[in-house]
Parts: sequence; C-alpha cells; structure tokens
Amino acid sequence: MWIYQKKLEYPINIRKPDARAAKIIMTQYGGPDGELGASLRYLSQRFSMPYKEVIGTLTDIGTEELAHLEMICTMIYQLTRNLSIEEIKAQGFADYFVDHTTGIWPAAATGMPYTSASFQSKGDIITDLHEDMAAEQKARTTYDNILRLIDDPDIREPIKFLREREVVHYQRFGESLRITQDKLNEKNFYAFNPSFDKTPPAIS
Repeated sequence: MWIYQKKLEYPINIRKPDARAAKIIMTQYGGPDGELGASLRYLSQRFSMPYKEVIGTLTDIGTEELAHLEMICTMIYQLTRNLSIEEIKAQGFADYFVDHTTGIWPAAATGMPYTSASFQSKGDIITDLHEDMAAEQKARTTYDNILRLIDDPDIREPIKFLREREVVHYQRFGESLRITQDKLNEKNFYAFNPSFDKTPPAIS
C-alpha cells in the first residue's frame, strides 16, 4: 500500500531547544485533533466507502497524515533533544520527563493521553465525510493557535505548511461530498432511506 520515502514532506531544522513549544506542538501528535487520529480516521473509514474516488481520497489523505505525524514527532524531538535538566524544570517539562524522559509519546497539550475516542468511523458515507471536513477545520484552528503562541521561524514555517495542507484536505473532502451527493441512492440517501421509511411502523 505504501512506498516510504526517507525524507520529510517539509524540511525541519530547529536550532533552539524549547520544551514549552514542544508541549504545545505535542497536541498535533496525540491530541483530539492531531495527526495520529486523522490518519487512523481516514484509513479506517476508507474500507466502508462505496465509491472508488472517495476511497482514493481517504487513502491519499490518510497516508499524508502519517507523513505529517512524522513531521510533528521530528519537531518535538528536535525541540527536546538537547535540553538540560534545568531547562526541563524551568520550561514546565518535568511532568512529561518523569514518565517519558524525552521519548516521543502521543498526548495532548494538556497531558491527556491519546485515545481513539477522539475520532469516529461510522460506516455511513455522508456521516463520515462530514466528520472528515470538521476534523480538518479543527486541525486548522489548532495550527492557528500554535502560530499565535510561537515566534521561532524554525518552528513556524513547518507549522504553516501543515496548516495549508489542512485547508487542501478540507477542500478535497468537500469534493468527495459533492461526488457522493451526485450519486445518492437508497444505499446512502441520508434524508430518506426507503428500507427504513417506506412502510410506516405498525400501530399496536
């Protein structure tokens, strides 16, 4: 299914360690709107999609989200790899450090561990595509918030790239929704499903 190219989708070269920034960016690894959840969402949903075009979109974007996860983890690693114990204490990284040292572990900025409860795979094409579009907007908002909090250009440029990709993904899922709406039938017509609604329920 995949061919792995051993380079990041966007180059990352962070020169200044910064544990505070690492804690913020961590949320796009294991947070509720992060890249781990995004990749699992789309690569899970693809199996129940009835149209090849939509399966292809979910596969493409789910795969790209894995590349974005790799970028986020690289940023966290570069931000924490040369921290002194004094910096870890002063920059609010001690709680994470005591459990994981500076290993990469999926959690939100609040410290909440990653959970698959942060995404849904419903098996209904309309429901899942609306979930996907909302997910991309939530991730875009999270990147907006990160950019409001961080000044270092070594961090901001890859974050800006990731934000731009969320916008593109939102547009592609919108295209998939239009394709789906053009092909609505009794198998996926969300407003009226004949198999449920054709015969009124018996009144006892």
